[in-house]
Amino acid sequence: MADTLPAVRWLDDRSGDGIRERRFELVRGSRTVPGVLWTPVGAGPATPLVLLGHGASGHKGADYVIDLAKRLVGQGLAAAAIDGPVHGDRRLDGGENAQLAFLEFCQAWSSDPSMTDEMVGDWSGVLDGLVALDELRGGRVGWWGVSMGTIIGLPFVAAEPRIDAAVLGLMGLTGPTRDRIVEDAPRVECPVLFLIQWDDELFAREWALGLFDAIGSPDKRLHAHPGRHGDLPPEAFRSSASFLVGRLAPGAPR
Repeated sequence: MADTLPAVRWLDDRSGDGIRERRFELVRGSRTVPGVLWTPVGAGPATPLVLLGHGASGHKGADYVIDLAKRLVGQGLAAAAIDGPVHGDRRLDGGENAQLAFLEFCQAWSSDPSMTDEMVGDWSGVLDGLVALDELRGGRVGWWGVSMGTIIGLPFVAAEPRIDAAVLGLMGLTGPTRDRIVEDAPRVECPVLFLIQWDDELFAREWALGLFDAIGSPDKRLHAHPGRHGDLPPEAFRSSASFLVGRLAPGAPR
């Protein structure tokens, strides 16, 4: 944890259907990190927290992010998401132009060697700020992120000892930061669920299987589904939630 906790500005606080939703901004140096936290209404101490990393062209308010957050909250966990490096509220258009966000992410991935470390720092700062809350202090922490959520999330999980379980996938040993992924994958030692789309047109299954093999955790499992990169089925989200709840809920084996 950083010597000085980052500043979290809470922007609103709404509740409905048993879910409390709070938008926030984290101020980290010159960076402002927009995010949202979902918790069960009346959450008690040591509530487990899952950090959700969206994919390229998405944002923290993408339908699948919100749906997964609600699924986790419904099972007693909390969830939080932030916007990626050129996504959502980090953009002037608020992330409405998904294609442009995707193209600018690909450009940054190729040309900005600091992007991964800056996003790892953003996520660590968010984690510092959130686990200082009474209801999250002392709870276990998980990660869910595929595609860009693994491009950035795997280095974060490798660097962050507070992550107790992670869902990764839709990514392989390829791309501009391949060397970084190769270096970090063996350092991921927490339990891992790895998701693959068998007909992925962006990350061929051979690359994905290579990444799965490189992950250092002795407790890892792979779920493969038919379809292209963007065709992750509902079953994958259900199994993700089940895996995370099973690893993070109070009393679950470590």
